[in-house]
Amino acid sequence: MTDSPVTPTPDLDPEALRQRALAALLAARDRTTLLTDSVDDRELTAQHSPLMSPLVWDLAHIGNQEELWLLRGVAGREAMRPEIDGLYDAFEHPRSSRPSLPLLPPAEARSYAAEVRGRALDVLESTALTGDRPLVEAGFAFGMIAQHEQQHDETMLITHQLRSGPAVLTAPEPPRPTDAASLPAEVLIPGGRFTMGTSTEPWALDNERPAHVRDVPGFLMDTAPVTCGAYERFIEDGGYTDQRWWAPEGWAMVREHELTAPLFWHRDGGQWLRRRFGVTEPVPTDEPVLHVSWYEADAYARWAGRRLPTEAEWEKAARHDPASGRSRRYPWGDEDPSPERANLGQRHLRPAPAGAYAAGRSPFGVRQLIGDVWEWTSSDLLPYPGFSAFPYREYSEVFFGPAHKVLRGGSFAVDAVACRGTFRNWDLPVRRQIFSGFRTARDL
Repeated sequence: MTDSPVTPTPDLDPEALRQRALAALLAARDRTTLLTDSVDDRELTAQHSPLMSPLVWDLAHIGNQEELWLLRGVAGREAMRPEIDGLYDAFEHPRSSRPSLPLLPPAEARSYAAEVRGRALDVLESTALTGDRPLVEAGFAFGMIAQHEQQHDETMLITHQLRSGPAVLTAPEPPRPTDAASLPAEVLIPGGRFTMGTSTEPWALDNERPAHVRDVPGFLMDTAPVTCGAYERFIEDGGYTDQRWWAPEGWAMVREHELTAPLFWHRDGGQWLRRRFGVTEPVPTDEPVLHVSWYEADAYARWAGRRLPTEAEWEKAARHDPASGRSRRYPWGDEDPSPERANLGQRHLRPAPAGAYAAGRSPFGVRQLIGDVWEWTSSDLLPYPGFSAFPYREYSEVFFGPAHKVLRGGSFAVDAVACRGTFRNWDLPVRRQIFSGFRTARDL
C-alpha cells in the first residue's frame, strides 16, 4: 500500500527542488564550519574518545562522500584523490583506529572539502532532477548528501560534548512551556490500522520505504519524554543496584562499568550535576533525560511499571491523523519544521523542558516527538516489507537484525533535513554518548 492519495507530497518542481537542495547543502556546510573552526588544529586532530573519530576525519569524510556520490556518481567525473578513499571509508577503519591513519591535516582537509563543494554546486546547477535516473530523481542524491553531512555534524557535536576543556559553543536557551503543569501524564493512542513509512517523500532513505499498513493495538504513551527529575527518582530508589529491572546484558554493563547515573552526571553532596559542552551545571529536573543507553531506558520503564513503545507505536503516535485516517509528514501536519514546532538544528544546545512546543503536538496531544532527544524504542532495526537497498547496502541493510535498537524523532542536534516522521535511527543498546532519551508506554 502507498500513502493515501490525499497526503500532500513535497513540491517536486525541478527548480524548487534545486533551490531546496542548494539551501540544504549550504546550511550543512555552515554548520560543519562552525563545528570545526571553533577549535584549534590540535583539537581537530585529537581523538577525544575512542568512541569517536578525530574531527578532522569527519571533515574530510564529508568531502569524500560528496565527491563519491555527486561528482563521480551523478556527474560521472574521475576521482579527484582516489588514494584517500580507503582512509575515509567508515567500514574499512573503526573509529578507534582512525587517529593512526595518514589523515589529511586540517588545512588540506578544509581545502579538499571546499574544492569538492564548489564542483558539486556546479553539478547541481547543470543536472536535470527529473527523468529515469533514480539517483537524481527529485534531487535525491543532493538531499542524501545534505543529510549525510548533517548526520556527521551531529556526530561532531557529540565529540564536542566528549571533549574536555572550556566551552567553545554557545546558543540561546530553548523556550519554556506555559502549560506543562496542566498536561496529562499520558495520552491514549487508539488501536487500529495506519500507514507506516513512506513511498512519496522524495529524500526519504531506503529504510523508511515503502509505505505499508500496520495494525497497532491501543496503548497509552507519555505526553512528553521522561525527565531528569523522574529519572532521579529511579536512581534514588536503587535503580542501578536492583537487578530486577535490568536485561541481563544491561545488568552486566552496569556492574562492569560501575554505572550509577546517566553519562556526564556526577553527585556533589546532595545535588546531581552534569557536564554539558564544557559547562558544569545542576541537572535540570524538568528537562528530558539525556545520554542514557537503551538498557537504562528499558530498566527505568520496568521500574515504573511500564515499557518502551515499539517503533510502530511511536510512529502511529507521531503521524496518524484520526480525523482523516491518513499519516502526516510530521506530528503537526505536512509543513516543514519551524522554530515554533520543534527543537532542531543545534539552535539550542540542550533539550527544551518537557511539555514545550505546543504547536508541534500530534493530533493525540503528544509533544516533542520531533527534536529535543532521540527516543529509544523497544524494536530491533528490521526492514519494512518490500524493502530495497538504495543506493548502497551499507547505509542500513548491513545493520538489520537484533544487534541494533531503533531510535525515533531526532534531537536538538539533528537538522530538519535529516529528521521527519518516518526517519529511523539506530544504535547499539549500550550507547550513551548519543543525544538519546526516551518516553514510556503501557498496554490498555
